[in-house]
Amino acid sequence: MNKQQGQFYLFGQKRFLPFFITQFLGALNDNLFKNALLVIIVSSGISASDSNTNFLTNLAAGLFILPFFLFSTTAGQLADKCDKAWLIRRIKFAEILIMLTGSYALYSSNINLMLGVLFLLGVQSAFFGPIKYSIIPQHLTTEELMAGNAQVGMGTFTSILIGTLLGAWLVSYEGGTLLVGATAMMLAFIGWRASCAIPDAPSEGGDIRISLNPIADAVRNIRLARNNMTVFYCIMGISWFWLFGGSFLTQVPNFAVAVLQGHATLISVLLGAFIVGVAIGSLLCAKISGPQVEPGLIPFGAIGLTLFSADLFFASTNYQLANAAISAVMPVQFFSLSGGLRIFVDLMAIGMFGGMFIVPLYAMVQSRTESHKRARVIAANNVFNALFMVSGALMGIVCLSIVQMSIPQFFALMSAANLLFLVLLVWRVPEFKLRFLAWITNNR
Repeated sequence: MNKQQGQFYLFGQKRFLPFFITQFLGALNDNLFKNALLVIIVSSGISASDSNTNFLTNLAAGLFILPFFLFSTTAGQLADKCDKAWLIRRIKFAEILIMLTGSYALYSSNINLMLGVLFLLGVQSAFFGPIKYSIIPQHLTTEELMAGNAQVGMGTFTSILIGTLLGAWLVSYEGGTLLVGATAMMLAFIGWRASCAIPDAPSEGGDIRISLNPIADAVRNIRLARNNMTVFYCIMGISWFWLFGGSFLTQVPNFAVAVLQGHATLISVLLGAFIVGVAIGSLLCAKISGPQVEPGLIPFGAIGLTLFSADLFFASTNYQLANAAISAVMPVQFFSLSGGLRIFVDLMAIGMFGGMFIVPLYAMVQSRTESHKRARVIAANNVFNALFMVSGALMGIVCLSIVQMSIPQFFALMSAANLLFLVLLVWRVPEFKLRFLAWITNNR
């Protein structure tokens, strides 16, 4: 890929476009069903005979993450052993069957079956994850890695936003569960058809024995990742981003309503600001770095995360003082209030710098891992991602429920924690600091 072609050149390539459509629709479908289920649990009273709403919402989140602990290592072995395109087609066909079951669960209002379907979607995502990032360097050149990862990152977060909003919107209509089921089935079918056009990606791993012991396999995969400590710390950086970003996204609904005194519609606006920011940052990252993988953008992104999350603390604190007498603030009114636009910009900037932080990390893992063990290393990354996300959720519970921090104070804590993580990262991988200084010098 030359500079004249630009990063969107890849959308015209059969070796990339079918895969992009497949992963985009898969992430959209996961979030469509998951958010529709959460809205059903919260709004319909379906949980009254079984348990409380809080338990079911947390159970739903846990059921989706659990398969990443149980199956990521096996998925990595399969992805290194088998043709990745062949595996994707079978995983996407399984999605059709899962969504068929999900449609019945929604139609019958069977909450237990809905939760079971959510677990199966987590299983499917756990098996797709190692393939998603190991097939990219197999179909793209080294010079195309940044653009490819940027577009996949942009697509992933855009699909999360669309799926989240679409799930809540469709289920709010009369007969909305049928609409959600039909939409999920349609997306699963289109995703499977798109996967049929993905070019072959033959195994590069040789004769790999498939083991079904997730703990022993996870230890082996972590050892593979630690063979290259730069790759290992890139995995730590990716996992930290999911902890950091997940912590922010989890708090946004309560932040919008309880702190900003906003109407429920403000939640979607603020979530959209963060997620669109990540998509923009992902694309900017590829634009700034050009064809080469630029590690110097990693500290740059982390610095932006620290500064704007700290400013979000100050902006939201000032907003509360200036607008204490107002309630049920609509989105249009929010932007006219003192501090409203600043908070929106902060959230979008946090997302944008997050995108610039994570894209080169993924590209470095891909480019610096030997091809025959790449999927297993990415499987180790997925296990760490899930572990960090659960840790972030627990940290939120401790800080907000036990220590009784306010949400703005929690944002300030995350800003400080991110700064400490940046110091650790550049200390353990001096290349990041050196490339950052060189990049700043060359772009004065």
